[in-house]
Amino acid sequence: MNYQNPTLRRALAADYAIGLMPPTARRRFEQLMADDRELQVELARWQETLVSLTAPIVEKPVPEQVWNNILARIEPQRLHMPRRSRRRGLLMAAAAVVLAVAIGMLYDRDPAHYRATLVSAGDQAAVNIVAHEHYLQVEPVALASAPADRSMELWAIPASGTPISLGLMPEGGKGKISLNESQRKLFGEPIALAISLEPAGGSPTGQPTGPVLYQGKVQIL
Repeated sequence: MNYQNPTLRRALAADYAIGLMPPTARRRFEQLMADDRELQVELARWQETLVSLTAPIVEKPVPEQVWNNILARIEPQRLHMPRRSRRRGLLMAAAAVVLAVAIGMLYDRDPAHYRATLVSAGDQAAVNIVAHEHYLQVEPVALASAPADRSMELWAIPASGTPISLGLMPEGGKGKISLNESQRKLFGEPIALAISLEPAGGSPTGQPTGPVLYQGKVQIL
């Protein structure tokens, strides 16, 4: 056996330091090492390395995210989220539920008070409009579409005869038109509703500037 081979020498030193050598090989290695200074140094390196492995390990706290990741791999059927994110998610979900309920209650407490069917010049029903306290519900019947560069605007016509804009018709003809306080007060008096064809975005003057397409009287429900 070539005891000058570096790989063999390191292996023998490691086996001796760890205690894996049988008694006969151990005695032979000790005789060889007695006259070999470099082999003694090699053994010392191994012994120093093994001693370092026995030193106590300083305990360090493990970040919560690390534990969450470990649990997510062990129990994939469970979703492990950081406490702060989980709490924020629950609060956002609860807020969304409360908002949805509040909106639903608002509309439930806003019953219909007035109704009007607007007809064309040929007396053909075009759109039904139901007035609630805070908004108008618009339901088209045979409502024509406005050209791309024009808008249809809804007007209230009180007994004084001066039209007051209630806003643009919903895109597609169906939807809600919100009412401000002054607009809501109009429905406590005898009025009619009319729809005119205006430039895109509505009348620039605050009064109808285009042809009146549909009109009808408001009736109390």
